[in-house]
Amino acid sequence: MSDREGERFDPAACGALLAMHGAALAALATGVSRAALGVAAALFALRAFGLTAGYHRYFAHRSFRTSRAGQLALAWLGASAAQLGPLWWAGHHRRHHQRSDRAGDVHSPAVDGLWWAHVGWLLCRRYARTDHAAIPDFAVFPELRWLERWHFVPPVLLAGGVYALGVRLGAAHGTSGAQLVVVGFFWSTLALYHVTYAVNSLAHRFGSQRFDAGDESRNNAWLALLTLGDGWHNNHHRFPAAARHGLAWWEVDPTWWALRALAGLGLVWELRAPPAEAYTESMSLAAGPARALRALFQRAPSTAITLAAQPKPNRSPKRP
Repeated sequence: MSDREGERFDPAACGALLAMHGAALAALATGVSRAALGVAAALFALRAFGLTAGYHRYFAHRSFRTSRAGQLALAWLGASAAQLGPLWWAGHHRRHHQRSDRAGDVHSPAVDGLWWAHVGWLLCRRYARTDHAAIPDFAVFPELRWLERWHFVPPVLLAGGVYALGVRLGAAHGTSGAQLVVVGFFWSTLALYHVTYAVNSLAHRFGSQRFDAGDESRNNAWLALLTLGDGWHNNHHRFPAAARHGLAWWEVDPTWWALRALAGLGLVWELRAPPAEAYTESMSLAAGPARALRALFQRAPSTAITLAAQPKPNRSPKRP
């Protein structure tokens, strides 16, 4: 364990996380219905896209461009997942890439263990502050600064809308407002919490390594399915600025597919891709799916392929 002197758990953060899990248990009283599970699945997928495409690939890595309105829409959708604001999220993620699996990485299982990387660091007041110095390119937008301050507004409004939908559907669909909030909103929010946390923890411990990314990042197929493509974590750490994380044909990356569709509609553009040699090396691994399946539940040894050095992402990108 690294030296974490001066870091103490924040009672408010601990209480909030426990309250979220406790709210999910209220399903024992509200019951569960097909309608509620359907809403939970829809909210999970929609907000997972907000996190992967918005918070991660856009705000943290500038892997594509969009309009200012599109930028705000991605920020709002990501914030509705109740994972704080886009500047906080992306700023910490940029710092993670600068020090990945070394001293100074705030959520490295290699440095501090799985539990700390998964959730422990989130419970410390020290990391609750937004690192504006890490994300000056987006901190200039007043609407993003407003959303950063009032990050709880999108999830609260979403929960209210879900409750209203449950009241509207009512007994005719075997549900209620309370049930949709508990199952539809809280269950999907907690699932999003833990799949996001798992990328920080499990994707640096379990899976396979295709590239020498200079850290313990790994490709994990089942995490890729749950995160809409972010589980191809070793690919991402080798080419962090790329909008596409699944390089091989069998590496499912729904976020990339959705971004391509949005690009076709003219809503996003300039999607950044890995260099051609990355695809060539990836396609040469024809036995990849079987290898990935074997690596799902065991810690795989590194079988790295070193590619030409990738230019660092522009630290001061232009406005959208």
